[in-house]
Amino acid sequence: MRKKLLAVTLAMTMAASLAGCGDSGSGGGNSGSGGGGNSGSSGGKVSFTIFNSKSEIQEFLEEAVEKYCEENNVDIEVYYSQDTVAAHLSTKYASKEPYALSMTDAKDIYSLGVEYGYDMSGAKWIDDTDYEITVDGKVLGFPCAIEARGILYNAHAIKEVTGEDFDPDSIKTLDDFDKFCQKLVDAGMESPTAILKPDWSLGGHFLMQVYEERKDPEAFIQSLHKGEADLANDEKYNALMDTFDVLMKYNAFKSGPVSAEDEMVHQKMSEGEIAFQFGGCWEWNDLVDYDYTGDIGIMPVPQNLQDDYTGCLVGGGSKYFYIDNSEYTTDEQREAAMAFLEWFASSDDGKKLVSETCGIVSPFNSNTIECNNDLGKSVKKYVDEGKLIPNYDYAPDDHYAKNGATMQEYLAGQIDRAGLATKVEDYWKSTTPVEH
Repeated sequence: MRKKLLAVTLAMTMAASLAGCGDSGSGGGNSGSGGGGNSGSSGGKVSFTIFNSKSEIQEFLEEAVEKYCEENNVDIEVYYSQDTVAAHLSTKYASKEPYALSMTDAKDIYSLGVEYGYDMSGAKWIDDTDYEITVDGKVLGFPCAIEARGILYNAHAIKEVTGEDFDPDSIKTLDDFDKFCQKLVDAGMESPTAILKPDWSLGGHFLMQVYEERKDPEAFIQSLHKGEADLANDEKYNALMDTFDVLMKYNAFKSGPVSAEDEMVHQKMSEGEIAFQFGGCWEWNDLVDYDYTGDIGIMPVPQNLQDDYTGCLVGGGSKYFYIDNSEYTTDEQREAAMAFLEWFASSDDGKKLVSETCGIVSPFNSNTIECNNDLGKSVKKYVDEGKLIPNYDYAPDDHYAKNGATMQEYLAGQIDRAGLATKVEDYWKSTTPVEH
């Protein structure tokens, strides 16, 4: 439970969570101001703060940065916040204390990054990846990872119940999935599925596939903004909601679906009490905190609608660094941040940090180190086969919160499918398109 305890500690001691290799109070930022900004130098060394928004790697990133500082004569601190990334960083700019280097979601590169980001064109790592973010000819986003989402499965648990090896490729349709879940029930697994309740999972991940699994996601989003889309009669919406209904049918937390905490779902998944859950490869560190049975992988969300997206995961570049180009960051800090990113992408230690220590699928072609966890290896297979549906990165900041709450209502049985469609449509009609 080490990582969970760390996360709790961080949440309780936000301002004190700065960690790295600078002396207390003299490192990269004003440590008493909720993460601080950039102080420029400390004892003759360039000093800056990295903002990390990926909680599961905080501990590992701190340790790696400490070693990096010792070897490169810089002072770097790593700060993590549970706040919404865009809101947190906007607050830092308003207080004139931005971070020199910030890890954000892709959509934030198209907003904050466009306004404040430093053009990294010409950096060596650019030729080593297909996942950088370029806006108006400027390279603003440095990719930290490739992540994907779909249905997580516990092959070990399935074999324990059925006596047979599980082949995820045998589940080609929703009907196949439904029959297989019933097979597990008949064999003694009381409830084969579980559903994560957070708005980011329901609204930011599952519902997003309704938009993403299309030839032109942007055109569909614009039709939602204009009030022209008819979700209730949309094939993709209904196909995915049919899948959601089957997940609900076999849900181990059916009696209180919006009361089940993430930890409860992850424990059942890790220990083999359930066989399936919707989620993503980033959940690896949560799963191994428990009595992990081994052999957990990821497969596409099964649907009866067979189309160009059948057999694919949704994913791509996930989490991006951008370097601050405002007046509050110095040229020396930007140069030091550029050097750190080059180390992250191309050095042996950086590659090991990503693939071995953090268990992340690297977005850099030269990193041939195998990801050290089952989910990462499973995702890499789809990456190598070209079976990733690109993420849609331009939803408004409040999309997952508001539509996630609506999905929670559906999960709790408080609204029906038509009501869900209406509320989602009303949301889009009330929002302004995100410029990108």
